[in-house]
Amino acid sequence: MSTGRAPTSYETVIGLEVHVQLSTASKMFCGCAVAFGAPPNTLTCPVCLGLPGALPVLNRRAVEFGVRTALVLGCAIQPESRFHRKNYYYPDIPKNYQISQYQYTGHPPLATGGVLVVETDGEARQIGIRRVHLEEDTGKLVHADGRSLVDYNRSGTPLMEIVSDPDLRSAEEARAFLTRLRAVLQYAGVTTGRMEEGTLRCDANLSLREPGGPHGTRTEIKNMNSLRAVERALRFEEARQRELVARGESVVQETRHWDEDRGITFSSREKEEAQDYRYFPEPDLLPVRVDAAWVERVRADLPELPDARRRRYQEAYGLPEHDATLLTETRAMAEFFEETVRLFPHPKTVSNWIVGDVAAYLNATGLEIEQVPGPSALAELLALIDRGTLSGRSAKEVLEEMLRTGRAAGEIVRERGLVQISDEAELVRLVEAAIAENPGPVSDVRAGKDRAVTFLVGQVMKKSRGRANPEIVNRLLRDRIGAL
Repeated sequence: MSTGRAPTSYETVIGLEVHVQLSTASKMFCGCAVAFGAPPNTLTCPVCLGLPGALPVLNRRAVEFGVRTALVLGCAIQPESRFHRKNYYYPDIPKNYQISQYQYTGHPPLATGGVLVVETDGEARQIGIRRVHLEEDTGKLVHADGRSLVDYNRSGTPLMEIVSDPDLRSAEEARAFLTRLRAVLQYAGVTTGRMEEGTLRCDANLSLREPGGPHGTRTEIKNMNSLRAVERALRFEEARQRELVARGESVVQETRHWDEDRGITFSSREKEEAQDYRYFPEPDLLPVRVDAAWVERVRADLPELPDARRRRYQEAYGLPEHDATLLTETRAMAEFFEETVRLFPHPKTVSNWIVGDVAAYLNATGLEIEQVPGPSALAELLALIDRGTLSGRSAKEVLEEMLRTGRAAGEIVRERGLVQISDEAELVRLVEAAIAENPGPVSDVRAGKDRAVTFLVGQVMKKSRGRANPEIVNRLLRDRIGAL
């Protein structure tokens, strides 16, 4: 594989295969419930366990969600598609085959040829969507105490696979694509997109090539369970392949797994090709027919998508583009913002707190917005600030405890004795003490140096243990110093 070219001159080529569990009430081919966290092997039946004589019946809602996804990604929806059997043995697949869709000539999958716009470093690029197809999920293996156990609750859950074109050029761009795709799917209402629950999983194919040249040998990376893991795994794999090229060695086509603890990919098996799965049409299911009238009904029912909501936030709430973009990054975040604004109708203030302190807490703890106290809790805190009951400085402490413990802001304020001091008689005593103790800064204020006022305000805040109303303190300081 040695070409004499420096490995840095090679271009990275990445394509993603995103597996999305659909938010249906029941499984793809049977009536078993879809629920995360149920006791193992309690949501099963003869169909999803693959018992002899059990026949599948297609979930219409799952097909509708596939059509909805195709529409929001700009795909061409096929009027007729078929399910196939993908044959392979693994303990978590009870039938020894998976019912899926595969692109045979004359048998296309549900939808093809879409696009998703991704922005990184201020540059927007169109990433092609090769296909959207439907299938059933496998069960789940659990490895513990030297044993491997299997839970078939997930077996047969409606799954949608979205395959991108190999248009991505960096690990950062792949993460941006996945973030964007997850948001669009959440807004469309087809999935929760919770990677920690396995409702959105991602495999990646990565190779190197000379710019504009033919594709190189690719490896497939699996077992990436977070956005951060996707980016880290792709960075590692890119560096590993570049080192191989630099040594004049060949890249082997194989499947590799990501080890989060060690921060490496490791070889799992040689990559199978389509013929290894012996695909053939599923004989127990009729072709899937999607007529134009159904497509239009689904289109008319589409909810507001991220771009439209971002524009609405800028126009209706007067938010800057940066804030609107962050607030609409997930559907849950946007709904949290809107409900808080309904309860506390000051959009910019709400936005500042969510994209600032709330987002910082979520990033530090690894939590999602759904996992912290809801909009009513934040609205209560902001109302305390607005009424002058709580200072902005103290509010940051209250917010952290409120998010961490779930306790009400008012309760925390009373317990800690954080009620803001706005009584002028009490503040005058603190202001006069600060003036008497700091003659130098007082002289600076009289000389027109405004920064000295900030220092004196800080001294008063220190004396009041952060409870003094800073606006009143600022006014009283200027009045008192001006009268000297």
